[in-house]
Amino acid sequence: MQPIKVYADRRSQPSRAVIIFCSHAILRYLASVFPGVADHWYPADLFTRAKIESILDWHHSNLRRGAATLVMHTALAPFLGLTTSPDAVKQAEKLLMQSLGRIESVWLKGDAKFLLGSPQPSIADLSLVCEIMQLEILGNDVRDRFLGAHEKILIWMDNVKKATSPHFEEAHELLFQVKASMLSNAAAANQTSEPSTKLKIASKL
Repeated sequence: MQPIKVYADRRSQPSRAVIIFCSHAILRYLASVFPGVADHWYPADLFTRAKIESILDWHHSNLRRGAATLVMHTALAPFLGLTTSPDAVKQAEKLLMQSLGRIESVWLKGDAKFLLGSPQPSIADLSLVCEIMQLEILGNDVRDRFLGAHEKILIWMDNVKKATSPHFEEAHELLFQVKASMLSNAAAANQTSEPSTKLKIASKL
């Protein structure tokens, strides 16, 4: 008899043996089941909750599709040796920019500190900001190319970070480790290619 393989995430604490795969469903579950979770994360008021649900539903096919596709085809795929698609990158960039514009114009109107003009963050704020955070993997220059023109987005992200610190930094620790590793590998590759380039130029001379 073959031994049983057990797959587990040792970073996470057990939660009544409930297995949920969708991040939005996980957030809803945690906010609803555990006592003591502040109401602003997932309001009991059905009207406000419906607005939050609409943002979460929009997120999947818009912000997530744009950001995740862009990161996959410009950073992760080359890093993992997978095939990339220039067309996919172009479409992802367009969708990402449209999504950032919509967040600013629809859900961050005026001096709104958080989505829907709320004075405190909801699970929608958390989900969308974490999605945008993956742009860090692309490097500071590329990240700033997408976010630099969106001052409201940057202020909102900073508000979410401050409201959830130090947990926000802890949750993104792995992301920044991956970013550092990828930047280090890219720098090493550039240094390796420089001598060969100089040799080619010298041979032509």
